[in-house]
Amino acid sequence: MGSTGVRIAIDAMGGDHAPAEIVAGAMRAREELGVKILLVGDPQQIEAVMPPKTNMAELEIVPAEDAITMDEEPLNAVRKKRKASINVAMDLVKKQQADAVFSAGHSGAAMASALLRLGRLPGIDRPAIGTVFPTIKAGQPVLILDVGANVDCRPKFLEQFAVMGSIYSQYVLGMPEPKIGLLNIGEEDTKGNETALRAHQLLRDNTQINFIGNAEGRDVLSGEFDVIVCDGFVGNVLLKFAEAVGGVILQILREELPQGLRGQIGTAILKPNLKRVKQRMDHAEHGGALLLGVNGICFIGHGSSQAPSIFSAIRMAKEAVDNQVLHRLQSQYQILQSESD
Repeated sequence: MGSTGVRIAIDAMGGDHAPAEIVAGAMRAREELGVKILLVGDPQQIEAVMPPKTNMAELEIVPAEDAITMDEEPLNAVRKKRKASINVAMDLVKKQQADAVFSAGHSGAAMASALLRLGRLPGIDRPAIGTVFPTIKAGQPVLILDVGANVDCRPKFLEQFAVMGSIYSQYVLGMPEPKIGLLNIGEEDTKGNETALRAHQLLRDNTQINFIGNAEGRDVLSGEFDVIVCDGFVGNVLLKFAEAVGGVILQILREELPQGLRGQIGTAILKPNLKRVKQRMDHAEHGGALLLGVNGICFIGHGSSQAPSIFSAIRMAKEAVDNQVLHRLQSQYQILQSESD
């Protein structure tokens, strides 16, 4: 491939706004982040949305014969469409021709492709999708996992999520000693169903993490926790609800600003503050969710992702590569396994 920088394989055909928004976000990432971009998909469609006279330095189009649509059953589609863009992108990581992969397409297909082509990390039973939420403490996000990969979880899975989340929070999000919480219906150790009670015991006994107890729903955005673990059913509901609330609050702010000249003056004064509010609340600022537990750096974006979200996801993927998250997960989890044997 000829580049010594970070190489990101992009599923250019995945997402509601593919390939135009995918390409736009990727081009910005190439310019501002200095990464090499490998756009995977139909070359004609990709070239059609590129700006005229595009400089092809640090940019490559990798042909793919097909794409997986949102209405297809993910595992069957991944197996049947071997040359689909998500599979070709995953193969680039498997062959070490790319350092990370991003797709805003079918999240189930992305996960299935990652499992089939990259495999799980040793000692990990189930990968988890981790996404970053803003909190009331500026600059201190919280990582929630799982948000959709596993609708049913055993207590051991939740413990594994906590270990992986702790490593990611420390080395990518910059939390020196991440505080881990278990999402539950009460703070007390005795609250919750059987899975929560058993998971609480495992987390409390695990010396590899800084488990500080149960986190109630009201604690998620408090900034008191750096990582919160839950099953994918609850996590996905939480994710979609939080996104909706953020959009509602931003819309209310717009509607409640005064109209006319007074409103224009007020808006001009408040514009920097409103911009910061949007940055803290808008999921586009975080871009994507990391699939933790597979043997490669894989980010999954919203199907509705547009260029700013694509750029943010690529930035996060670059940070994960730069901070050797995969290597740290491999080595730290081996230590955990050896100590538990």
